[in-house]
Amino acid sequence: MMMITGQKPIKKSKQGRFQILDVVSMMQPITKYAHQMASSDNIPSRVREAFRVAEEEKPGAAHIELPEDIADEYTDSRPIARSTVRRPTADGKSIAQAVEAMQKARRPVLVIGAGANRKMTSKMLGEFVEKTGIPFLTTQLGKGVIDERHPRFLGCAALSSGDFVHRAIEDADCIVNIGHDVIEKPPFFMHNDGTRDDRVVIHVSTKTAEVDPVYFPHIEVIGDIANAVWQIKEAITPSDKWNFEAMLGYRKAEIAHTDKLAADERFPIFPPHLVRQVREALPDDAIVCLDNGVYKLWFARGYCASKPKTVLLDNALASMGAGLPSAMASAMVYPGRKIFAVCGDGGFMMNSQEMETAVRLGLNLTVLILNDNAYGMIRWKQANMGFADFGLTYGNPDFVKYAESYGANGYRVESAAHLAELLAHCRDAPGVHVIDCPVDYSENDHILNTEIKALSLAL
Repeated sequence: MMMITGQKPIKKSKQGRFQILDVVSMMQPITKYAHQMASSDNIPSRVREAFRVAEEEKPGAAHIELPEDIADEYTDSRPIARSTVRRPTADGKSIAQAVEAMQKARRPVLVIGAGANRKMTSKMLGEFVEKTGIPFLTTQLGKGVIDERHPRFLGCAALSSGDFVHRAIEDADCIVNIGHDVIEKPPFFMHNDGTRDDRVVIHVSTKTAEVDPVYFPHIEVIGDIANAVWQIKEAITPSDKWNFEAMLGYRKAEIAHTDKLAADERFPIFPPHLVRQVREALPDDAIVCLDNGVYKLWFARGYCASKPKTVLLDNALASMGAGLPSAMASAMVYPGRKIFAVCGDGGFMMNSQEMETAVRLGLNLTVLILNDNAYGMIRWKQANMGFADFGLTYGNPDFVKYAESYGANGYRVESAAHLAELLAHCRDAPGVHVIDCPVDYSENDHILNTEIKALSLAL
């Protein structure tokens, strides 16, 4: 993303410091590049640099500030053409080390992170799993890189620890961490106390590992990820020592547990049932844009993503308010696909006024609001920490009338069966739709913090 902002004149001031903020300094911590233009002659080189930095792995945002007087200048400088760049390939010796470690292992596993969520990497990883049969799991930002209906899929590491998928990781003696970035919530933790000396961690990424107290890999394969996976695939020979029975057993137990929860048709809607309903209503290439809240954990665990980048969620900064704008951008880029935003009532109200923009632009999208009249994620955390239920409940507007006031279509769920009807109707009808869905979060703490941990530990 390239962002251009304005600024008061910098060569002379007619109004003192009125309305002047140091925007560049404000943007530096949250962008890859932030620069104030001080001369029109430098605009071509600075714009070219901004695009270069924004597009390099990992892609991100660049910011240029254009003061009024600089924007008003004329220049003879010409645009600078973009160069053709090929990412470097991984060193052959590092490939050999990784292959040797995997072939020596008895229970290797693939952990797929954000950096692997690229089209060619997805293809190469699919071929790798088909050749080797090594099971894989994902971080939240790695969902859909490989079709999650694959029999070797172990689940998504949505919770911090104690889930069925974490038991599978604990069973592994070689973890191949692909596209990992420590800004993501860690799918596993390394320990520098000698308790797991038998576990080899391989870091496959475009950049060397950012060492952290819980992440310090033994082998690093650095270069274009898709090419590195291809090299490893070509060099590796599946081993008859590999045994994945226990790992796959954990996944089987998770599916059985989730299926039982998803069958609960209570009203207000039970989150696992809601996830199942959304999945059944949408085609494989639909894009689900998750805001941030406790429902994100239910979707990360239970929503089966069959294609890359069909589940958009933020598990890095994980700030509220991302759902609606993500859906709007998706609808603009992919007007022929079904777009669903799933938001908590708190996250939706962070920037709900953008419904006016969505309606004005003629976008086709649906916003599913999970309404509990509370900041549900923090309420769950508060309960888990043993504190009194305090300060996290509030009142909401009538979301049906609120949607209609912007020219959107508003609906309110009245039962589990009614939810299925509304999802199908909004999927097939053009325009902006808002579904107010009452949700029952009463069992979040028990299921996510107690029940799952006890069931997985007992296996």
